[in-house]
Amino acid sequence: MDRDGMNILTLCGSIRARSYNAALIRALPKLAPGGIAFTPAPLIVNIPHFDADMQQASGPPAVAVELGNAIREADGLLIASPEYNYSIPGVLKNAIDWVSRLPKQPLAGKPVLIQSVSMGAVGGARMQHHLRQVLVFVDSLVFARPEVMIGAASSKFDDAGELTDDATRDLVRAQLAGFASFAKRLAQR
Repeated sequence: MDRDGMNILTLCGSIRARSYNAALIRALPKLAPGGIAFTPAPLIVNIPHFDADMQQASGPPAVAVELGNAIREADGLLIASPEYNYSIPGVLKNAIDWVSRLPKQPLAGKPVLIQSVSMGAVGGARMQHHLRQVLVFVDSLVFARPEVMIGAASSKFDDAGELTDDATRDLVRAQLAGFASFAKRLAQR
């Protein structure tokens, strides 16, 4: 982490073209405190299903290595994801499974921030609970509070995908400021 800024890698757990989680990620630069730059992660849709036989025979796929390298280079990782069937979308879990098996495991010791957007009332809370469990196991340092779980997404984003709800924007601002302080403290250790 350089003194003047922080680079946060953004990883979207949705592959939908009009994903609310992707829309939230696009809103982050306007809501973040100064000195934070956001870099999109490589697309996880292109990572093949985890296969230990493939890993043993030919090593991890290049796209998983690319994602791992991007995580290593970033000062922090922000994951914005929907909730599928009370849990983590398969494409996101698959990406974590591959990355967690890379040499010099890139998620270990990495500050991670979780956000979620869903059409439901609880805003992805169950996905966040499960994702936190996975990230703790791979030794990530998960930021605790404030949490951002945006429910009733269609009432918070307009048709162009802009986050329009002022209370939600304020919550995201507070979370990003808290995460920046968290990541800076960890970097000073």
